[in-house]
Amino acid sequence: MKQRIKELGLPHMRVNNAGCLDRCELGPCMVIYPEGTWYACKTKEDVDEVIASHLQGGERVARLALPERPDKPEQ
Repeated sequence: MKQRIKELGLPHMRVNNAGCLDRCELGPCMVIYPEGTWYACKTKEDVDEVIASHLQGGERVARLALPERPDKPEQ
């Protein structure tokens, strides 16, 4: 994902490895800040879809979205 973001020249985006995000039981996952949208991406194509739809297009990818954390504080 980091390489693809660089290739596309997307500004103001940072991709980093965070290790366990305390949702390990759901498999590989990512969270996009500042909105806090969680995704389970299992393939390169899943990652590409999140980049194109969410990061470039501003639309959530419903099929990859994880449910909100039950312990998430109220905003």
